[in-house]
Amino acid sequence: MINVITGASAGIGEAAAVELAGRGRQVVLVGRNPAKLTRVADRVKAVSGATPDMLTCDYASLEDVRRLASELLSRYEQIDVLANNAGVMTTERTRTADGHETMIQVNHLAPFLLTNLLLDRVKGRVITTSSRAGKTGRLDPADLNRDRRRWSGWLQYGDSKQANALFTVELARRLSGTGVTATCFHPGVIKTEFAPKTFMMWMVKNIPGMGRTAEEGASTLVHLATHPDGAAHPGRYFAGSAPEAVPRGMADPALARALWDASAKAVG
Repeated sequence: MINVITGASAGIGEAAAVELAGRGRQVVLVGRNPAKLTRVADRVKAVSGATPDMLTCDYASLEDVRRLASELLSRYEQIDVLANNAGVMTTERTRTADGHETMIQVNHLAPFLLTNLLLDRVKGRVITTSSRAGKTGRLDPADLNRDRRRWSGWLQYGDSKQANALFTVELARRLSGTGVTATCFHPGVIKTEFAPKTFMMWMVKNIPGMGRTAEEGASTLVHLATHPDGAAHPGRYFAGSAPEAVPRGMADPALARALWDASAKAVG
């Protein structure tokens, strides 16, 4: 079974890749840093006996996302699991070469584009790493970059994670009856290098008991990739390997459709 995992060079993606490989899955590692991917590939080989395929991609470039999709399509006739796990959090407001605010592109628009480009080959499950931060999101499909609203790193991050949940809702609706399902999940607050310049993540890493391990964070991704739950609850948001209720802003079907249309326009 082909399991494509983005953001696989560290953290949750790395932990999920190693666990899935140990369970006999063929994992495809996608990340920005070749050296880090090679290190993860060595861990995968140690538990599976096979060297996984590795592909690089920078989600800050939609052209690079298209290149990644083309490479995946040329290599694999079928993708059983697509794990949209790559993400970023920054307190610095920047734009990509495509003109989008960095977090909304990396966390939402890039996986939205990749999923759509690969959808004919995905025959099992699409799993997207969201976050409980999405509950704070105030997403406006007409203002994804927050150009007309107050901007802060955490506000934009919340919007991008809300977008992950809404993307899952609309994707599941569009996939209904095809046998392909879409879910998303909250991994918890993890002790990784994610959002390294924020005070919150400094506390998580340095105060005992505040954060979970990457393996604990990856457990729900692995659950959704391997357990019947991953197919039985299309469109749902999971936390702790179980479906969890979310605010209407993360599940509203009309908002999800509006976001889909805005995202399709944004990625061309």
